[in-house]
Amino acid sequence: MDKIFLSDLEIDTVIGIWEWERRITQRVSIDLEMATDARRASTGDSVNETLNYRDVAKRLIAFVGESEFELVESLAEAVARIIVVDFGVSWTKVSVAKPAAIEGSRTVGVVIERTTEDYPS
Repeated sequence: MDKIFLSDLEIDTVIGIWEWERRITQRVSIDLEMATDARRASTGDSVNETLNYRDVAKRLIAFVGESEFELVESLAEAVARIIVVDFGVSWTKVSVAKPAAIEGSRTVGVVIERTTEDYPS
C-alpha cells in the first residue's frame, strides 16, 4: 500500500472541556497517513491522478478552524470521516495532538485508524 502523509498541520480551534477553554482558541496539530495507489500518478506525473494533499489540508483547515469539539477523540473521528468519505480514501491514520495541554508534557493526543468499513453509506 502506498501512503500520502501530511505532518504537523497546525490549526487554531476551540477545543476542551473546561469553561475557560470554550472561550479561547487553542492550537492542535494533525498528522495524517492516507492510503493511495501512487502508480497512476507517478506514471502520468499529474496531480489529477492522485489524492491532492493541498485540497485535504484546505478542507481540514476550514473544518477544524470552525469546529468546537470538547475532546481530541471527537475531532480525530470527524477528521477521519472527512478523509474517508469526502476524499474516497480506503484507509487513514489520524493523529490529533493538543500541545501544552498538560503541564510538564510537550503534547497529548490520540491516534486512530479508520477504513471505508467504518463509514458505510
